[in-house]
Amino acid sequence: MKFRFTAVAIAAALIGVAQPSFAVNISISASSTGKNLELFRKQLDAFEKATGNKVSIVTMPSSSTEQFSQYRLWLAAGNKDVDVYQTDVIWAPQLADQFVDLKDAAKDVVGDFFPSIIASQTVNGRLVAMPLYTDAPALFYRKDLLDKYGKQPPKTWDEMAATAKEIQEKERGAGQKDLCGFVFQGNAYEGLTCNALEWVKSSGGGQIIEADGTISINNEKAAGALDRAKGWIGTISPPGVLAYQEEESRGVWQTGNAVFMRNWPYAYALGNGADSAVKGKFDVATLPVAKEGDTPSSTLGGWNLAVSKYSQNQDAAIALVKFLTSPERQKQRAVELSNLPTLQALYDDKDIAAAQPFMPNWKPIFQNAVPRPSASAKVKYNEVSSKFWTAVHNSLSGNGTAAENLELLEADLTSLKGDNW
Repeated sequence: MKFRFTAVAIAAALIGVAQPSFAVNISISASSTGKNLELFRKQLDAFEKATGNKVSIVTMPSSSTEQFSQYRLWLAAGNKDVDVYQTDVIWAPQLADQFVDLKDAAKDVVGDFFPSIIASQTVNGRLVAMPLYTDAPALFYRKDLLDKYGKQPPKTWDEMAATAKEIQEKERGAGQKDLCGFVFQGNAYEGLTCNALEWVKSSGGGQIIEADGTISINNEKAAGALDRAKGWIGTISPPGVLAYQEEESRGVWQTGNAVFMRNWPYAYALGNGADSAVKGKFDVATLPVAKEGDTPSSTLGGWNLAVSKYSQNQDAAIALVKFLTSPERQKQRAVELSNLPTLQALYDDKDIAAAQPFMPNWKPIFQNAVPRPSASAKVKYNEVSSKFWTAVHNSLSGNGTAAENLELLEADLTSLKGDNW
């Protein structure tokens, strides 16, 4: 037993957080998107070997909306069964009171992270989650098909649609009956908020709610952006796209049945996997804009790790968070899953650049990414997003015009805001 204590102490020194003098059992909730759970398990095995602690995974659905709903229920009930939560970048203001302040525990490493990402997880001076990886979507395109037809990666949404339509029609005429032009996340959930925010912002239509709390979504440019997207449904995008989330989009893309796809970086490594029909046939570009000269707008995403204040093993949970967000583990996540690191130095790492050649070029994409209005709407953000994606989904489905739906949305958001956010 004496040797075991010594081993745990050594492991604790390596991780940078004091460990209890006995092994404990802790759990982490994690998204099932892509191969996230597989890599987590490998890294958790390494943590167990280093510390003697045991870690179980609580598997969550890939839908961030479903995850948030479950988290809120568990935390409201003071659930002690989950020690560490994998959290979306937008949840910090809403769940902050339920999480442990990590500022002191992370003071030796916090300076290594991108300041803007640390700021996104800091609420009222409390660091409520440690950044695991950041995210900003791009336009995935079939380089082989664009080359075949003499096309360049599109700069505008209309150019994308025209290229998608031409290639779709010609390839279908040549026998590729299942090929579609463009897939994205059109289901009524948080992913549609991200997609639609990109359409609106890149068209000069604002950010739904501006930094000063002003509700800006009801404007002609925003309505025009949604009308443009509606025109994709049933033409370059299959009608079923209105039920797609990230994995459904990736499934169509990875089987070789789409010319373009809007998705997050995790799809890059999977698209180049041994079982992928598009391995070596695609590349990525910044998302299109409404017209030349407009600024591309990728929604800022990313996932973090938070420690529940109801955890009965907070020291071990904090040690796990620091372990999983360390340079070694983030590098492994970048190489194997093409997840964007939150540590600045890793963008100069030669191994990452060799494994994921696109990644160094992604840095300016996420540094200039558009945040969702969670900081403006504060604890009401989830309701704001739900109302927004509902209005967008109605517009894409033909249930009212975009102008009508945005006018109703403005009224709903004004009522929700009340005196202030």
